[in-house]
Formats: sequence, structure tokens, C-alpha cells
Amino acid sequence: MLNQFKNAVGEVALMPSSGGAFEISVDGLQVYSKLETGRFPSESAVIGDVAAKL
Repeated sequence: MLNQFKNAVGEVALMPSSGGAFEISVDGLQVYSKLETGRFPSESAVIGDVAAKL
């Protein structure tokens, strides 16, 4: 993620949680939620979704 967006992203933060949550947000806007889909995204899907928000 940092390599892909090194010129566009100032910070990547990991926040511990429980209950199987895996969520990705860009500037406070949710990009992906495992709680909603029930599965982990592929790396390429995450990169595409994040790129669309930058």
C-alpha cells in the first residue's frame, strides 16, 4: 500500500479491533468492510478501491 501510493498517502494506520472487523477507510470514508461482505478483499481490489478515493 505504501509503495503503491507513496506520493499520495501521508499515513497508514492499523487500529486493533475485535469481532472479525477488517475495514479500510480513506479520509474517513469507508472503502471496504469485511463485516459487510463476510470476506477479506484481494490485494488488487484494495489497491483499486483506495486509488478510486485518492
